[in-house]
Amino acid sequence: MQTQCQNTPRLLALGDAAWTVEFGRDISVATNARVMGLAQQVAQQRQHNAVFATVTDVVPAFASITVHFNPLDTDSEALGQQLLALAHEDSAHILKGRTWQLPVCFDPAFAPDLPRLAQARSLTEDDVIQQLLATPFRVYMIGFQPGFPYMGGLPAELTLPRLATPRARVPARSLAVAGEMCAVYPWDSPGGWNLLGRTPVRLFDLQHTHQPAMLAAGDVVRWHAIKRDEYQHLLTQCQCGALARESFLQRADVA
Repeated sequence: MQTQCQNTPRLLALGDAAWTVEFGRDISVATNARVMGLAQQVAQQRQHNAVFATVTDVVPAFASITVHFNPLDTDSEALGQQLLALAHEDSAHILKGRTWQLPVCFDPAFAPDLPRLAQARSLTEDDVIQQLLATPFRVYMIGFQPGFPYMGGLPAELTLPRLATPRARVPARSLAVAGEMCAVYPWDSPGGWNLLGRTPVRLFDLQHTHQPAMLAAGDVVRWHAIKRDEYQHLLTQCQCGALARESFLQRADVA
């Protein structure tokens, strides 16, 4: 196999109906920006390039992107070579995601692992909360379940391994951390991440037919703390559709 320099894009076949372009193995803002830049370029190519006309889905991940296509109606080799050529272009600056200001409640009932994390890191619980609130989290990818955002940027002081024994049920909208990642569980589900709070905001809603998942790769999330009574009020508004998801966008991102 031909060796390649670190972070040189690699083209990998995923069966006969998809190509994966890999930019490396590291999880970093710089690498993920290259992924999102290529996703933006593919979206543009689909509008005017016949080779990209049969692309059916584009799936960005931490350090790679997979492009699905109809193998019966396209020249797969030509598509792969054009993808690789686009990947070599310096396009990391193309995509600028949205910035969200999302509420989170750190009530003890919502944060069963907060005391353990604080103790493990020789911090107070308030120290942990303040670091979370001060951190901009970048959405690297959506995965595991619909709308589940893998977010990077967790301060090193707050890293903690997954639970040795996963919970059988993690409540929907739980804010959680594991390793160097932060996430929110959109649904009730099993899970082994450490639960630090809960947001009243629904991160996946089929009523938004164009984009059911609220967050997208490339977005930035900032948290602000709310009390239990405000949590209940916002939860009611979100559940009945009285509070548009756009209301949580940073003002400059609101069209």
